[in-house]
Amino acid sequence: MAIDALLAGPLRVVNIGLEGFARDLAANGAAVAQVDWSPPRFPFDEKIEQANAEALRRILAAEPVLADVRRAGELIPQLDAARLILHAGPPIGWERMCGPLRGAIGGAIVFEGWARDLAAAETLAASGAIEFAPNHHFGAVGPMTGITTRSMPLLVVENRAFGNTAFCAINEGLGKVMRFGGNDAEVLARLAWLRDEFGPLFGKALRQSQLALNPLIARGLAMGDEMHQRNVACTSLLLRSLASSLAGVGDSNSLSRAFSFIAANDQFFLNVAMAMGKSILDPARGIERSTIVTAMARNGTDFGIRVAGRGDEWFSAPVEMPHGLYFPGFSAADANPDMGDSAILEAIGLGAFSMAAAPAVAGFVGAGGFGDALATTRAMSEIAVARHPQWKIPALEFAGAPVGIDARRVVETGIAPAINTGIAHRRAGVGQVGAGVARAPLACFEKALLAFARP
Repeated sequence: MAIDALLAGPLRVVNIGLEGFARDLAANGAAVAQVDWSPPRFPFDEKIEQANAEALRRILAAEPVLADVRRAGELIPQLDAARLILHAGPPIGWERMCGPLRGAIGGAIVFEGWARDLAAAETLAASGAIEFAPNHHFGAVGPMTGITTRSMPLLVVENRAFGNTAFCAINEGLGKVMRFGGNDAEVLARLAWLRDEFGPLFGKALRQSQLALNPLIARGLAMGDEMHQRNVACTSLLLRSLASSLAGVGDSNSLSRAFSFIAANDQFFLNVAMAMGKSILDPARGIERSTIVTAMARNGTDFGIRVAGRGDEWFSAPVEMPHGLYFPGFSAADANPDMGDSAILEAIGLGAFSMAAAPAVAGFVGAGGFGDALATTRAMSEIAVARHPQWKIPALEFAGAPVGIDARRVVETGIAPAINTGIAHRRAGVGQVGAGVARAPLACFEKALLAFARP
């Protein structure tokens, strides 16, 4: 019997026997009356409902703080122990990698000094001498190609409520960059500056003045950001919050370069938000029977999801092409299939799930106007189990962002999660050619549900 045949209408958390969840929310300053648990339309399973309530409790109880910047090999010792390169998305071997991912890997190999040039780097990568693994296997995430190697400085976000940490590389800026497959001398010089000057400077400032992210996200949503394609407000708020600390740890020349770099990069906060998303969702991993999605990621070939009740298991399907707008001189014929770990943002209710907060993004990615932005957020709420009590969307009369993707709801409704995304050229070394919206393949969610039937 379907649950809505038993109980009609939206249910307060306390109405379905989740008093402990309600008490935890209240203890963290959340207004319990603002957290509605909409009854699902699939058969009722008490164990799944309880497991999903616990997953949601952990997600909403998170206290993410931007705390530090450290060298990747220091944070992830496996990077120092072997020639290991981390990438976005689920696991993939060299032979199946797309053009921009191969290009970024070639650049990373040269950057680390493992080969003298790109040709030698490609030969080395194809030889089996380089190990490849997903960022998610090591507590990290990365946008687009998502390349992480031992020398790169990584942002550190701590979830103070649960004691876990998550990492992400520093956003490289705009133009030709490694996250879009760039690998020339300009790209490598910028990475060297981030490693040698900006990363250490930013880390010193953060160790003096750490940044709580929940309230910053709330302000960003009220100022027109959705934290995936638009980070103008949050980048500005971050710079404003950390300016005095930066001024106290750097000389005039390094400060000038650092301030200019952040101010010129409206997407600087993207990577901070991604590490935040990873830190929020990781505590929900391993909750038996929970169907809440804990990761969505793509590598340009495959799209993969993780579900709380199946721990670290990946459920993958061929990734889809993004649909959007292209820069002058480029078209859909130039585009690579969707890629990046940045769909972690949609998994916590940001990005396309909060499109109503940033209607300008809808036009930028070719998704329509204000009405379409509202419709996208409302559609995504159909597959989410709750609305975030702290992250409010003004255009929806301050309803919270839809949070907690339930794989059952995705399959039952046929509504695939929407993802705001950049579009990379299919060839290595070209870079970004547009921006758009992609959809997660329904097959991933179907596979995940089938896995629950296995012992």
